[in-house]
Amino acid sequence: MKAPPLLWRGIFFAMERWHIYVSGEVQGVGFRWYATSIANDYDVKGWVRNLPDGRVEIVAEAEPQELEKFVEMMKRSYLGLNIHYINIEKEQATGEFKNFRIHFF
Repeated sequence: MKAPPLLWRGIFFAMERWHIYVSGEVQGVGFRWYATSIANDYDVKGWVRNLPDGRVEIVAEAEPQELEKFVEMMKRSYLGLNIHYINIEKEQATGEFKNFRIHFF
């Protein structure tokens, strides 16, 4: 079951949820703060956190085009040089998020 589409000016937009794992030198360099800033620029909702294995985990919900821009901007930044691999798992959006924030363990 997909998330209900949003109606804006007569056009329907389907929200998606992307579960993103970022590998590389992405901890201790401000990556979570930068991801949060980008998410707010592109109206992406969800969270980001460091994982014990050195990766960064992101759960993000938005329109597909916004999610694509979000990931592309992370890769294009100076911090993108630290990224070795990005794995994206597409899931059903839940609409549970009101903003984008950093989760701390």
